[in-house]
Amino acid sequence: MTETCARIVEFSTDFLPEEDRIAYWREHYGHVMLRVDLEPAKDVTFQACMTSLSLPGLQLIEGSASPARISRTGQYLADGNDDAVLAINQTGIASVWSGGREQILREQEAILLLGNEPTSFQRTCPGRSFTLRVPRALLRSIVADADDAAMRVIPRNRAALGLLSRYAGWLLRVGTSLDPELLNLSVRHIQDVLALTLGAANDFKEVARTRGLRAARLKLAKAYIIEQSHRRQISVGGVAAHLCVTPRYLQRLFEEDGTTFSEFLVTQRLAQAHRRLCEHESIHAAISTIAYDVGFGDLSYFNRRFRRLYGLTPREVRGDGMINRS
Repeated sequence: MTETCARIVEFSTDFLPEEDRIAYWREHYGHVMLRVDLEPAKDVTFQACMTSLSLPGLQLIEGSASPARISRTGQYLADGNDDAVLAINQTGIASVWSGGREQILREQEAILLLGNEPTSFQRTCPGRSFTLRVPRALLRSIVADADDAAMRVIPRNRAALGLLSRYAGWLLRVGTSLDPELLNLSVRHIQDVLALTLGAANDFKEVARTRGLRAARLKLAKAYIIEQSHRRQISVGGVAAHLCVTPRYLQRLFEEDGTTFSEFLVTQRLAQAHRRLCEHESIHAAISTIAYDVGFGDLSYFNRRFRRLYGLTPREVRGDGMINRS
């Protein structure tokens, strides 16, 4: 397996003089990265913000912009790039034209575009979008009819689309912190969920469901638990509702991973407590305060679980075993 390395590029017109914004965007993003042209709306100050993550077999781009038309025609089509692009319209309304057809994208709807077709994407009001770019050959190997799927609006209520959007957003946020092996797996999982979103080929459908769909949901569940673990009211039911699955389904995902929802939650809280105890800023904080801050409601239980996991008491980890701070 080829080792995957993450590279994130961020851009914002906020740091550029107004008179330089359009030229800079066209040169560095339109011409080099995206291979598209930009036509900002007249009499409106051009504003744009973009974050992109480039990986082998996958590119993720999240961006917001003032009203403008982005087109891939003429010289850009001559580059021979035929990548497939799934555009997810997050906010605002967008008009998309390609292959002689026009579609209107409302919020949370998506559409598949092909890089070798003349295409334009226009907004008449500010909006935000998320795009996923994959090689055309890859898409054809996992989607039942990739060419036929182009320019069909994917409704916002399609479950696989919502999962794909959340998982891709998670990877864009944390991609540079993941090791190469996990990055490779994450790319594969996104490709799997993308296939399910567009209509997976029959011989690939079950693989995508068991490998990509379940793995994506488990990763999103873990990310949500880590983010919310300090809240004492967090529950398997609440996390399941966040992911639009049943509590039992979520429990099975953790069981297949060799743990349980409760054990994963406790481990994350203990890890946060351990980090706090190792920070110089927390040297005067009471052990009980740290335990409650990370989500524990019972100090005795916290102390038992902490010692079982780390082989030391919280006081010993901080190095103040002789001082009563609780």
